[in-house]
Amino acid sequence: MAAAAQASAKRVPNSVLGMIIFVATEIMFFAGLMSAHTIAKATVLGGVWPPAGQPRLPVERTAINTAILLLSGILLLIGNRRMSTQRESALRYVAAAIACGIAFVGLQGVEWFGLLREGLTMTSSSHGAFFYLIVGAHALHAVAAIIALTWVYLLMRAGKFVPSRFAATQVFWYFVVVVWPVIYLRVYL
Repeated sequence: MAAAAQASAKRVPNSVLGMIIFVATEIMFFAGLMSAHTIAKATVLGGVWPPAGQPRLPVERTAINTAILLLSGILLLIGNRRMSTQRESALRYVAAAIACGIAFVGLQGVEWFGLLREGLTMTSSSHGAFFYLIVGAHALHAVAAIIALTWVYLLMRAGKFVPSRFAATQVFWYFVVVVWPVIYLRVYL
C-alpha cells in the first residue's frame, strides 16, 4: 500500500501533463514559423533584409521589453518557491509577474502601432507579414497566459489554491517567457 502511495505521489498531475503536451505542440508551431521566416530571409532577392523601404525594428526598446518578460518568469519562480511557506509574499510575487506580463504585452502593442504608422504592415512585405504573424502569435499566447495566471492568482487569493492548476499555468507562462528571446533573436536581429 505504501509503494502505491509513493508511486501516486510521483506522478505528474493530468493538468500539468496536458499543458506539457500542449506546449510541445506550440514549440513545433513556433519552430515552423521561425523556419519559414529563416528561409524567406535567406532567399530574398538581392540578399537585403528587411526589404528596402521598410522601417527598422526597435531592437533596443524591445530588448528592454524582453528583460521585463524574463523578469516576470523569475518573479513567478520566486512566488512558486514561497507558496508553501510565505503565502502572502508568494502572492505578491505572482501579482508582480502578472504585472510584468501585462507591461510586456502593452509595450509590444505600442511598438506595433509605431511600426504600422511607419508603414510596416502584413501586406507591405514578407518582412511585415512574418513580423506580425510571429510576434502576433506570441502576443496571443502571452495574453492567454496572463488570463490563466490571473485566474489562478484570484483563486489563490480566495483560498482555493490547487497546486496542480498553479503548476500547469506556470508551465504555460514559462513557455511564453522562454520562447520570446528566441523570437527576439531571430526576428529582430
